[in-house]
Amino acid sequence: MAGPQRIDVHLLPALVEPQQLARQTVVVIDVLRATTTIIHALAAGAASVAPCLELDEARRIAAGEPPGSTVLGGERGGLPILGFDVGNSPREYTPQRVGGKLIVFTTTNGTRALLCCKAARRVLIGAFVNFSAVCRVLRDETEVSLLCAGTNGHVTREDTLFAGAVVDKLTSSPAARWILNDQAEIATDAWRSRMKGSTGAGTLSQALRASCGGRNLIATGQEDDIELAAQIDKLDFVPELDLTSWRIVRQASGLSPA
Repeated sequence: MAGPQRIDVHLLPALVEPQQLARQTVVVIDVLRATTTIIHALAAGAASVAPCLELDEARRIAAGEPPGSTVLGGERGGLPILGFDVGNSPREYTPQRVGGKLIVFTTTNGTRALLCCKAARRVLIGAFVNFSAVCRVLRDETEVSLLCAGTNGHVTREDTLFAGAVVDKLTSSPAARWILNDQAEIATDAWRSRMKGSTGAGTLSQALRASCGGRNLIATGQEDDIELAAQIDKLDFVPELDLTSWRIVRQASGLSPA
């Protein structure tokens, strides 16, 4: 790179104006669980994912597609939606269920965060399961924003840790010339103090279990999803939101398929 690169972390969508994301490459983060689930769905062979804000919008999009070509998925309050085909658990998105299909997807926090990104240059989907692939794409970008979905308007540890891990990785090279905002510094400090030097998914799983999102999953009997979300680098691709069609597809440009 000829000059310094900039990476901003936004710990909540409410902490950034959509126009601030113009010309940026934005990574949307909702570790527990929307972005983890989207990555799993596309890895299982889903054709694309259509993120929606409201339930009626999701039902309308699905109804406009050929019969049998869509899967309605998502959650409200962490629980499956009555009448939808699947919830928001990565375990549900199997090749048999979603292969070749459009996933029409709505969640409490993750899909709402995506709506903040309409002015962005690129919008990528990140979680621990594709951590290294995300870092590989971002290392050549000049203006990056990591947008954490949070939970119901509150900052979440799991999203903050992922953002901090990405910043830590990108800035670790002696030749790196990244400029950080304060939230990026905060997220990186959180990652380094909690996780730096640890090995394996066990410690990360413990951190996710102790987070608000993790406690919510445990309370609703969905704690197995925490273990899936803690599998660092399980998948080697980065989904990208096509801003014209508003569909998330498997491969971010510039990467070879996994």
